[in-house]
Amino acid sequence: MQITKETIIGEILDTDFEVAPFFLEIGMHCLGCPASRGESIEEACAVHGTDPDALVAKLNDYFAKKA
Repeated sequence: MQITKETIIGEILDTDFEVAPFFLEIGMHCLGCPASRGESIEEACAVHGTDPDALVAKLNDYFAKKA
């Protein structure tokens, strides 16, 4: 899976829920909430004051190693 800032969080979690800690460690604790599952990485990072590019890089690294 290739992640971008526009990728929807719910799609990522549906692909591999083991990435949940990546979101939790930056303060995204509402991963089960319908609203958060429908947000893009960029939208969620803006709300939580975190760098979307750093999260995208971390997720892409994880999925590349898993492939």
